[in-house]
Order: sequence, then C-alpha cells, then structure tokens
Amino acid sequence: MTYLLKNFNKPFNKPTLALILSIIIAYSSFASTGVIIGKVTDAASGYPLIGASIIIEGTKTGTTADLDGSYELTNIPVGSYKIKASYIGHKDSIVQVTVEEGKTVKANFKLDGAEGLNEIVVLGSRRAKAFSVSRVFGKKKRRNINIKGNRSDATAYYIDGAQVRGKNKDFNTEGYDEIKENPFFNVTNEPLSTFSIDVDAASYANVRRMINQGKKPIASAVRIEEMINYFNYNYPEPENTDPFSVITELAQCPWNDKHQLMHIGLQGKKIDASNLPPSNLVFLIDVSGSMNDYSKLPLLVESFKLLVNKLRPQDKVAIVVYAGSSGLVLPSTLGSDKETIVQALESLNAGGSTAGGAGIVLAYKVARENYIEDGNNRVILATDGDFNIGVSSDGELVKLIEQKREEGVFLSVLGFGMGNYQDAKMQKLANKGNGNHYYIDGIMEAKKVLVNEFGGTLFTIAKDVKLQLEFNPTKVAAYRLIGYENRMLENQDFKDDNKDAGELGAGHTVTALYEIIPVGVESDYLVKAEKLKYQKNKDKTTTTSTELLTVKLRYKKPDENKSQLIEIPVEANSFTIENTSKAFQFAAGVAQFGLLLRNSTYKHKAEYENTISLIQNNLGDDPYGYRAEFLSLIKKVKNM
Repeated sequence: MTYLLKNFNKPFNKPTLALILSIIIAYSSFASTGVIIGKVTDAASGYPLIGASIIIEGTKTGTTADLDGSYELTNIPVGSYKIKASYIGHKDSIVQVTVEEGKTVKANFKLDGAEGLNEIVVLGSRRAKAFSVSRVFGKKKRRNINIKGNRSDATAYYIDGAQVRGKNKDFNTEGYDEIKENPFFNVTNEPLSTFSIDVDAASYANVRRMINQGKKPIASAVRIEEMINYFNYNYPEPENTDPFSVITELAQCPWNDKHQLMHIGLQGKKIDASNLPPSNLVFLIDVSGSMNDYSKLPLLVESFKLLVNKLRPQDKVAIVVYAGSSGLVLPSTLGSDKETIVQALESLNAGGSTAGGAGIVLAYKVARENYIEDGNNRVILATDGDFNIGVSSDGELVKLIEQKREEGVFLSVLGFGMGNYQDAKMQKLANKGNGNHYYIDGIMEAKKVLVNEFGGTLFTIAKDVKLQLEFNPTKVAAYRLIGYENRMLENQDFKDDNKDAGELGAGHTVTALYEIIPVGVESDYLVKAEKLKYQKNKDKTTTTSTELLTVKLRYKKPDENKSQLIEIPVEANSFTIENTSKAFQFAAGVAQFGLLLRNSTYKHKAEYENTISLIQNNLGDDPYGYRAEFLSLIKKVKNM
C-alpha cells in the first residue's frame, strides 16, 4: 500500500487504477472495523452454553454460541459497546468492550444459574376452564396457581419462568403431547406391527437445549425415534429402481441380555443438488410479539439467509409474514436475486398478536399462484407455534393443510425459541403437510437442516412410506417398537392408499428398532395370550419356517397415488451387539439414552456407562461433530 501511494503521481492505465482503488477501499473497510470473539459457559460446571444469545445492546447485531460455546461478531465499527449474553435458566451478563481498527477483542461470559426457576406441569382437557397447579418454592413450600383458558386434550404445559401471581402474565408455557410408550405385544394375539416412518428431528434439538440448560428433559419432550433419526447412518444406497434401500440386523439387546434387538434401516437415494427439481418456496414467518427474542426472529432471519445462499437461479422464493394480520413482504423472486431476498428478511421486526391461520392461508395462495409442475412446491413455516387469532384450532389448520397437500403443496415446519414453544401443534402440522418438523436452537442446527441436509429437508423422493412387520410365533413370543408412538397405524391401514404416512427425503436415512422376547424366554414384560372359548387357541402353529419375521414396506412416488410393495424376510440369526455394524451399535446407544431420559418402564438394566461405551466406540465418520456432541450430552446428564 505504501509503495502504491508513493508512486500515485505516475500515470496508470485504467485496469491498474481500478485495482489500486479496490485495494484502498478494502483496506479502509478493514481498518474501520474490528472483531469481537469469546466464549459463553455455565459458571458452576464450566460447560459451554450452546445456542446462548449474544447481542450488542441497542442494536440488532448479534449471534448465538456454537458447539463449544464460542461466538464471533465480525465487521463491528470501532467504538465502545456493551455486549449482553443470555441463556434460559441463567442470569444475563453484560461486558463492556472497545473495538479498535483491524483488531480482535475478546469478551468471555460465565453465566450464573438463575434462582427460583422451578418447573410446573399443567395437565388439562379440552373442557377444562381453568387449571390448578402446584409450584414448589424452596424445598417444601407450595403455592397453588390458577391459569385460565382452554387447552387441547392430552397436552402437558411446562412452565419455566418467574413466580406467577394474580394478573402477572410473565410466565412461559411449552406444549407437548403426552407419550404413552409402546408396550410389548404377544405375537399369538398381535402378529402384525404397522407404523409410518418418521424423519423429524425436532425432539433431539429440543432435548439438547434442555440438557445444555442444566436439567434433564421432560419425558413428553423425548421422542426416541426422532433422537435416533437425528443422525445419518450412511446405509448402502439403493441398487435398483426403488428410491431407497432396506437393511436389517438382529443382536442381543444391550439393556436386557435375554431379549433381542431388531434393527431396520432405510437409505434414501442421494441426488446431486444440481439435479434436484426447481423449487417454489414460500417462507411463512411469524413476526408476532412472542418472536421478539434473539433466539427467535433474529436467529430465524440468519437461518433463512443460509438457505437463500443455497438457492439456484431456477428456484424462487416468496415471503409471507403474520402477526395481528398477514401480509406479503416479498412476491415470488428468483434465486439469482439473493440480495433482494436477504434485504426483505433483514427488514422484518416482531410485534403484535399471532394470526397464524391467516398467514398459512395466504402462504398457500402464493404457492399455488407460482406453482411449478414437477417441481418442489413447499411452504416453510417458521414460528414458536403460538397461534391465537383467526383459524387457530388444530382441527381447522389440519384440514386446510391436508387439502393443500393433495394439491401438491407440502409444508415443512421450523420451530424457534424457548419458554412458550408449542411442540405438539407444530408436530401435528408438519405430519399432515407431507413435510418435516425441525427445532432450530442455534445457527449450527440451522446449518445442519438448511445447508448440510438441504436435499433431504426440501425434496421428497417417496411419500406415504409405511412398514408392517409380521412375526413368526414359533420364534418370537412378544415384541415392542421403540418410539414412533405418534406414528402407529392400524394393520388395515397398510394396504389403504388413502391413509397418509411419512415422507422420505433425498439422502435421508430412517432407523427403527424393535425389542424382541424370543420364544422360551421368561420375562416380566410377557403377558400370556388369553385362552379362547369359541375358536381354536392360536398358540399352536404348524409352520417350520426358520424366518424370524418379514418386513413389508409400502411407498408411493411423489407424483403417484398408488403404492408399491417391498417384502424382506429376516432369518432368526442373532449376534452379540459387538458383532453388528457401527450404525446398529450407535442407534442402540441413542435408544438406550432415550430410555434413561424417559425413565422408561422398559429400561431394565440400561445405564449410562454402557450407553457411553456404545456411542464412544462407534463415532465413525463424524465430519460435523454431531456424534461427538451427543457423547458430551450423555456425560452431562450422567453428572447431573
């Protein structure tokens, strides 16, 4: 730079002059800004607070802490600032920093746990007009709190906020459907087990958030199948015309050595991003007052910007928002015009009530107006799930979404925030919309969902995928599907092509585990079949088959309405868990951790040391560190 300035009085040709000017501009831009870095940890344990909010007070500039609690704020103009770090269940902390030209300043935070944060569980029914709950203050004192209003059936609301008195509304609710674990079924009475696949992963990210807050997750938030399916297992790719491959394995059950564990894995066909069909996307964004928190709207905007960077010229995006009313912020815009899309996202502000139903209606209208034949037509709803104005009942929303699904417009749901997160409602909407439900607890999770797994998140390769297992009564006394409680189907639904089921995205894997009680094994979980009076008892069979069971699958291609059938017999050859694939052992470790978190009736001898061993010995290829992060979560819970 000094040489250039000394010789600036000499004549230059135009290309040389342009180069000099660009260097001067770049240098001056760098010199007038600096960088702030740091780390956010829990003061008591020293654990990183993943997803903690860091913001420059008085501005919209902020970020979230990544997997090791670290953060970085770049291109910050020189000057003095107050930096605030926040994390649920902890006291905010503010640090004063001075940014100098071209330099990096460090601001670390150690957040103390907030006192008096207790959990309240509210269980209610649709007919209830009010809820009376008990809150623990200190160790023994209790105080009753009445919360007015109607809540849906079988929903638990978890309050984790300040003391509630009289008209004080400064408390938060999170809504989860109650999970009744699948029991063991006697094969004599119930030889068939039928369920829909599930590749949602919201539960894992939500559970991770709770653990990183320093508490064990509530049981209703732990959906074991979503924890298992958070991870990609890289099963063998399909070799025929089917959109996915199927693998099976059988081994001794890690938490009950008298039982067996059946492993079923599906691998969706991987498609290069350049070969994916064009997308017609509508971002449906909640900008209501409840989104006015850094872990909500600001994180949402940064997350969508990651997706915008992945768009191709043939893709297009529209943006619809809703608060007290709904509106079109950005008409359908080509993916090549990224600057316009980003500017529209950055212009959003939170405020007002939540007319979610009206927003969904408008979003579907915009999607239909810009429909792409043989393309990916999808509404992406981003919200904390708190709809309270307009078309807001679950029944009305589900009916609308089912209708639009049949018209070829699918719905995916991204959940944000904590405190009032409505998991139950968002899970239901995504299931009915032929899409997936994800929970975004930080920018790293947004990158996983919208960048690393871009194809699988947005592009469906098989829809209405159902599994049905038929067990051989000479080999199997009883069985239990681990997880998938909200995906169970009636046996007759398997052949019914009008029955909705889950979707499989490009490159996605699906994993299911069955715990099996072999014939001749005594078990506390085994209930003998009832003797029948008017028909022959079913406990006598003449089959001589060596097969343990048969796995049947039905699926439809995305643009077809008639299902195709795959049948795979499984031999009764069991191994020790150590002699199975790394994928099987890792999935078994995740399942065992889920049983422990739920304090499951069926956890038997499950324990953390064995879980850690299963995970630690089978980390395999872990390019993004997801499996290593999971191992750290297990250790945190073990030490709680």
